[in-house]
Amino acid sequence: MSWDFTEDGAFLALCDAFKESGESSAIEFLANGEGAFHFQELAQNAAGEGIDLSDSTDLEEFQQEVIETLEDLCG
Repeated sequence: MSWDFTEDGAFLALCDAFKESGESSAIEFLANGEGAFHFQELAQNAAGEGIDLSDSTDLEEFQQEVIETLEDLCG
């Protein structure tokens, strides 16, 4: 993926919310309301950057990358 989502405002908000949640699992955090909201916003921003996430495999890969990045940078 050519887009560095870690600099996107939605990812930064997602990271801050993950830290504040006290949740240890990014997967669990993304499954709840606030995490899901921020992830949806990030996915919309990705689309605005020309990243096609309409294919479920591409969306799953993007979500996995976000999860790993959240745990590495924000956990």
